[in-house]
Amino acid sequence: MDPVLFGHDLERTPETLRALAANLRAGNPWHVAADALDGVRSGRRLVLLGMGSSHFASSVLALRLQAAGINAIAVLASTEPLPSVQPSDVVVAVSASGGSAETVDAIGEYTGHCSTIAVTNTSGSAIETACDAHISMLAEKEEGGVACRSFAHTLGLHLALQELLVGGAAASDVVDQSADACADLFERRSSWLEAMSELLLGPDETSVVGPARRLSSAQQSALMLREGPRLPAIACETGDWSHIDVYLTKTTDYRMLLLPGSRWEPQLLDWCEQRGSTVVALGGDIPGAQYVLRYAGDAVDEVRLLSEPLVGELIAQNAWTNQAV
Repeated sequence: MDPVLFGHDLERTPETLRALAANLRAGNPWHVAADALDGVRSGRRLVLLGMGSSHFASSVLALRLQAAGINAIAVLASTEPLPSVQPSDVVVAVSASGGSAETVDAIGEYTGHCSTIAVTNTSGSAIETACDAHISMLAEKEEGGVACRSFAHTLGLHLALQELLVGGAAASDVVDQSADACADLFERRSSWLEAMSELLLGPDETSVVGPARRLSSAQQSALMLREGPRLPAIACETGDWSHIDVYLTKTTDYRMLLLPGSRWEPQLLDWCEQRGSTVVALGGDIPGAQYVLRYAGDAVDEVRLLSEPLVGELIAQNAWTNQAV
């Protein structure tokens, strides 16, 4: 992995997202498995397999599909035992590299037992070969060795699957708006990157907190701090924070990147105020926050989903680069 190349990968995010939007506008890629997915609309189970950031993205999709009445679950590919399936169920295996050992092994358990679809950024990979159909992330090669653009593209493709199964906003429009949001964050990063980094990267760990429907953003942001600069960072869901992470505000120099949008924020903010914790808000005006960063399109929840992880990725890349100097 390389911090400079990681930075170059991130800079191309608006460009590749716009290309993905154009591809989605030309036709929903999930149509390659339209017959199998028809059964999911009728109540058959959709199982989403993946590890790491692939699982982060799939968990958010599963939650959104469940809310729309679809029988969808996201499962870590390393799970033992794996969920059972019927012949008319559909299993989607997500892996940017196409070679995640756990995901390749898990999809082997389903081959020949139900319809299988691979979502990957690597043509000709093991996971693509193992599945009945495949969909390309179209994120292009990530030279820095860190899954960043492929994470955003996975979310864009997941929104296209949601659009196919239950309707709603056109995924192509959301991806286009997200490209604009990322471009806006890049263009203004000299005004926010150092200030946010100073507030968030303290002597103890950094916490990233967000609502369940965008928990993947918090998880990806925390992962980037661990994976690149190897800094301690954790992710938490906003409501659950008051049950599992609030305790850290009493004993540590607690610093939080808050992704707004949960109705459970007031109790979180009350604890943070009582204990003098540092709160930085991204994409929404939060009372008492020491810093607030707004950006183009941040009033649209799906745009937040695809674009807000970029801030954590840029903070991680900047810290990683500074370590290498």
